[in-house]
Amino acid sequence: MEASVTWKNGMSFDARLDKFNFMIDGDERFGGQGLGPRPKGLTLVSLAGCTGMDVISIMRKMKLEEKIDHFEIATDGTITEEHPKKFTDVVIKYIFKGAELPAAVDKIKHAIELSLESYCGVSATLKPSVNITHQLIINDKVMN
Repeated sequence: MEASVTWKNGMSFDARLDKFNFMIDGDERFGGQGLGPRPKGLTLVSLAGCTGMDVISIMRKMKLEEKIDHFEIATDGTITEEHPKKFTDVVIKYIFKGAELPAAVDKIKHAIELSLESYCGVSATLKPSVNITHQLIINDKVMN
């Protein structure tokens, strides 16, 4: 895995991750121009994507993937006020829709736990200093 950023202007950088290019930019209060996401926010995207891919992979092995009509991972991070402004807490919401999913709630919970405890490298990287909690929501009902 290789990553680099090249400064463009203001607070914007052209980011390259493996073979993918995208812009990142700073907050507008500090010279950003709204040209791309801020780097800290990408940490939350990385966490959501990492655990989401794990959960889908595990649910595929459990033969539950075809029962999913919708799957979304929403994250909410709390950042310190003082520098370095870092994450202290992150809540991950696993949001599922599917008529047959409530009957599989224990399997879904197990898939999430496996991801967060054994497989997700982003979660493992953050955990020493960030309190990570989660919620499971199936068909608009909180399950835990």
